Amino acid sequence: MPACGRQTLPAVSRRDWLAQAGGGFGAVALAAMVAGEARAAGAAPRSPYAALKPHHAPRAKRVISLFMHGGPSHVDLFDPKPDLVRYAGKPLPESFGPVMTRRKVAENPLLAPVKPFRPRGESGLPISDFLPHIARHADELCVLRSCHGDSVNHPQSVYQMNTGSILMGRPSLGSWVAYGLGSENENLPAFLVLPDPGTGIKGGPPAWGSGFLPAAYQGTTLRPGPSPLLHLHPPESVGAERQQQALNLIRRLNEQHFAARDYDDQLAARISSYELAFRMQSSAPELVDLSGETQETLSLYGVDQGVTRDFGTRCLLARRLIERGVRFVQLYSGDTNGWDAHNDVLKNHGDHCKATDKPVAGLLTDLRRRGLLDDTLVVWGGEFGRMPMSEQGTGRDHNPWGYSVWFAGGGVKGGMAWGATDPVGLRAEENPVHVHDLHATILWILGIDHEQLTFFHNGRDERLTDVAGNVVHEILA
Repeated sequence: MPACGRQTLPAVSRRDWLAQAGGGFGAVALAAMVAGEARAAGAAPRSPYAALKPHHAPRAKRVISLFMHGGPSHVDLFDPKPDLVRYAGKPLPESFGPVMTRRKVAENPLLAPVKPFRPRGESGLPISDFLPHIARHADELCVLRSCHGDSVNHPQSVYQMNTGSILMGRPSLGSWVAYGLGSENENLPAFLVLPDPGTGIKGGPPAWGSGFLPAAYQGTTLRPGPSPLLHLHPPESVGAERQQQALNLIRRLNEQHFAARDYDDQLAARISSYELAFRMQSSAPELVDLSGETQETLSLYGVDQGVTRDFGTRCLLARRLIERGVRFVQLYSGDTNGWDAHNDVLKNHGDHCKATDKPVAGLLTDLRRRGLLDDTLVVWGGEFGRMPMSEQGTGRDHNPWGYSVWFAGGGVKGGMAWGATDPVGLRAEENPVHVHDLHATILWILGIDHEQLTFFHNGRDERLTDVAGNVVHEILA
């Protein structure tokens, strides 16, 4: 069996085999043979989280995705533009051509960065004064300054950054990773999401959904507090022994039901999900119990301070999750408005940077000192950037045509910027990195060839990057 077996030969039912083969006798014979072999071997439901081998040697084993929902401004954080300072207050030169914007701000005057940039670390990588804590990790950051997408609206761009498509219903990046590599811990899902405790994101949970992949690969949300997962614990009237007896009976009945249905993999996934829920009864509460963390660690993440407590706690939980074998952890900063600085970049980004800067820096420090950063890829970004033109005087509109995302750890080069936007930060100009390229690179770092990570659906082999995507090998150490 080749590496990443789920990619090259997706599990299908007897009915699917017949449909794909046009109902021929060869398909009938093959289905019977597979089912017969499974019965002879006394097969049990295969866990959808079983670890699989990658296509090639991975640089990282896991991902922590830090999603700044709402669209952080690249020209105010990671992409300094001297011309934006020089021409501030003047209209965009006609040489830039027509500009598609959401709120018709193309004729508004240019707005200079609201805080200064400074060279940081030995590399001299410029980072804004908005982020003094992250700036101390400049030599570990690889800033991709030429990212771009296809929509000026939040929901579509949230979907694209997470699923590769502006349309709802596609599998998310985390789901593809879970499908391709499985989990290193049979007691936890491979893909966990820690959403902002506010009012949610624009586009909602489909951003971490599994789409047409089996439901076992969708992101499992982890809530703050002592009950991280709803309905995880049995009623108080049901003791541990009684519950175990009931589960043993259910398992035997499930195995009989499974065997009578030709060891159908979709049924196996459902059975495995119930068994996983039982195992998580003991593992999940321990995850959110921070009583064993030192005061120094809590302070490092800002858990002991009001403004950083929420995001700092989630960053600390992310570290605890990857330590326990979770493959993909995603954290969201910002509710339905989030980093969406339409009327005041200084106030909006000031608040969000204060809440996230120290926790993110603490996460990088903690991963490094625990020996986890080398094989963990940390990704920071949002669904798009902001326009160089002003909106309402001190704000900025959405900009999907050029923005920044940074990587850290996971075998990428630190202290560098890759690609560039034009002189005012409007469009990706040098070495552009489309969302498909971004996803292809993340998968490559995990040891997965994005062209081989496929799932047969509606008559074609679907993949995260559709029919596009190029790995940005230049950023790899």
